Amino acid sequence: MSLDLEQSKRRLITMIVVDGVCMLVAVAAGIGAFAYGIEALQWLFAGAVVAGFGAQIWFMAGLRRSTDTEA
Repeated sequence: MSLDLEQSKRRLITMIVVDGVCMLVAVAAGIGAFAYGIEALQWLFAGAVVAGFGAQIWFMAGLRRSTDTEA
């Protein structure tokens, strides 16, 4: 059950970048939606949060898949 460290490292970096972008978008949309009352930005806020969680799930699924195939 060895893990491909290079592939895992690339997945980690990709997840961190996607989560960082999603966080910035969610913060900006949250400020626009909740502080300034721009209703349409609530959808962008929710989408950024869902995409951030999706990136984390993608990372964990990739780790699990890489350990399952070598068993």
